[in-house]
Amino acid sequence: MTAELKLQDVHSGYGRTRVVNGITVSIGAQQTVALLGPNGSGKSTVAKTIMSLTRQYEGRIEWCGQDVTSMPSWRRVALGIGYVPQVDNVFRSMSVNDNLLVGLGRASRQERRTRLAEIYDLFPRLEERADMKADKLSGGERRLLAFATTLTLAPQLLVLDEPTSDLAPAAIDLVFDKIYEARQRLKIPVLLIEQNVGRALELADVVYILIRGKIVVRRPASGIDEKEIGGIFLERAER
Repeated sequence: MTAELKLQDVHSGYGRTRVVNGITVSIGAQQTVALLGPNGSGKSTVAKTIMSLTRQYEGRIEWCGQDVTSMPSWRRVALGIGYVPQVDNVFRSMSVNDNLLVGLGRASRQERRTRLAEIYDLFPRLEERADMKADKLSGGERRLLAFATTLTLAPQLLVLDEPTSDLAPAAIDLVFDKIYEARQRLKIPVLLIEQNVGRALELADVVYILIRGKIVVRRPASGIDEKEIGGIFLERAER
């Protein structure tokens, strides 16, 4: 079955507050989709809605042709949707290795060894820090750990919520390099929610622009540039 995520006329938010208003988004197999927009536009709410972490008022969400609209978060994860949240994404008092073992859950001892070796092959910097507590890592290294922990679940889709927010330029380069490498190795679709428009365009196949909870642009990434996107942000914000 094709690994494809579809959001169809989705409205969602928190309690009585609607944040996302009737969005339709499609992420095809092996496709990288960038969801861009100014602060407060509802981008992180879209990610949380995909993971059933908001209240969804209307619309439908499909994954691999299956209606998952009413499914709780844990079932969506079990179906292969991997989510890396922007904050609170690692156990800071635990070591790097123990964080990864949490992700591996009830896997057999042999499977743990194999999967850990694969993860450390992709993230050699984490292997060097395997016994270090997560709160001693740099900000960029903690983002890598959150990313790596999600990959231990062998996801068939990655939802990355602001993976480089508040990071130094060198750390941003590191995180984007690993997103690119993981995408190339795993051949799975990616939803990238990101403030760094230029870097997001380097990775994306398709761009959606979200303003005030509504999709205002859907374009191939090759058909839009950073300057035009900045203009759309300003134009829509002034309306």
